[in-house]
Amino acid sequence: MNAPHPPDPRDRPARLTVGVVGAGRVGPVLAASLHLAGHRPVAVSGVSDASRRRAERMLPEVPVVSPEEVLARAELVLLTVPDDVLPGLVEGLADTGAVRPGQLIAHTSGRHGAKVLDPALRAGALPLALHPAMTFTGTPVDVQRLAGCSFGVTAPEELRLAAEALVIEMGGEPEWIEEAARPLYHAALALGANHLVTLVAEAMDLLRTAGVAAPDRMLGPLLGAALDNALRSGDAALTGPVARGDAGTVAAHLAELRVHAPGAVPGYLAMARRTADRALDHGLLRPELAEDLLDVLAGDPEGTTP
Repeated sequence: MNAPHPPDPRDRPARLTVGVVGAGRVGPVLAASLHLAGHRPVAVSGVSDASRRRAERMLPEVPVVSPEEVLARAELVLLTVPDDVLPGLVEGLADTGAVRPGQLIAHTSGRHGAKVLDPALRAGALPLALHPAMTFTGTPVDVQRLAGCSFGVTAPEELRLAAEALVIEMGGEPEWIEEAARPLYHAALALGANHLVTLVAEAMDLLRTAGVAAPDRMLGPLLGAALDNALRSGDAALTGPVARGDAGTVAAHLAELRVHAPGAVPGYLAMARRTADRALDHGLLRPELAEDLLDVLAGDPEGTTP
């Protein structure tokens, strides 16, 4: 006797037609994830050649149309545009009558909550803020990375369950963020992820200057261990010359950076000062060693001290 086939997700009730406004790196990936859950992408908009190619790769056979046409065809619309563009886009779509009563309108901005969708709400739409805490490449690998990815979710209380259900269907983990906390939430993610890229790229540049042939291979195990330790232990994972109070070593670092990479000095000073503060607060940096260290860190980027 043949084993029964598992049910096709597309046979589930309440499947939605999905549209994407803004075929950047995020929108087509989320639509592809919703497609795997049984929803049906029906339209996507994109302006640049790159966005159109991305839409064709991630959402084959889904037509590329105008934003207004996306809203005309879809029950769930994903607005996946840059943060600063979002308010004007929402107002424009509402003013032109593109928004329909009962339509789910979800944006993926980290900075904004549901309030930015008020023009759509006044037109009868159901507003959702669903921000994936993930960096995207705009390729199929991102769909796999969504498994277990946290989403910052903000919505009216009566839509909370619907918002969280959509996140779960995409493989994510919903994390409720209050409207007023969205800018702080987004600042935290930018500080941790976006600035991490800058720090790593800067470190690789300096290692190349120092003659290291494969800086990525050298940094990979070190940074992987540092990240794992930080996520597990927080400030207790701090190591290095600042946490130890090695003022002479920090002074030598600054002297070399001023010669070889003067643009890196302000960032080094800012991060070292913040590291010293946290190390002191958590009892890792001994107060008797902190004075000389802080004197070194009080110097300006040109190397003078007050």
